[in-house]
Amino acid sequence: MILISACLCGVNCKYNGKNNLNEECLELLKKGEAILVCPEQMGGLETPRNPSEIKIVNGEVKVFMNDGTDVTENYKRGAEEVLKLAKELNVKKAIFRKKSPSCGCGEIYDGTFTNTLTKGNGITTSLLLENSIEVEVR
Repeated sequence: MILISACLCGVNCKYNGKNNLNEECLELLKKGEAILVCPEQMGGLETPRNPSEIKIVNGEVKVFMNDGTDVTENYKRGAEEVLKLAKELNVKKAIFRKKSPSCGCGEIYDGTFTNTLTKGNGITTSLLLENSIEVEVR
């Protein structure tokens, strides 16, 4: 089994209420090889919601919405729920959405809300990688 960002299979769970449909991911779901997750929703955030980005504050990773609301705890809670599911189902791989503050891998937005990218991983991706779960992005 593979964890897949629900938005990649057509679920309208992105911050703007839309999705990032990826036919390859949808095919994995149709074959019964995928488990869909949305860390933001699993962490208690609504859809639609204001966009969020990761920002380092006093050396600590934080997540803020573009209106300044600190949603770090929601992102951490969602990441923990995804990890719990992965462990229960012995999942070793995830396919996530690139650049996301939850799911991004290798590259995320820099916290300025100017579409500027920086090196880094989303909150959920970081937790999965720390637990030896491979993450690919689409």
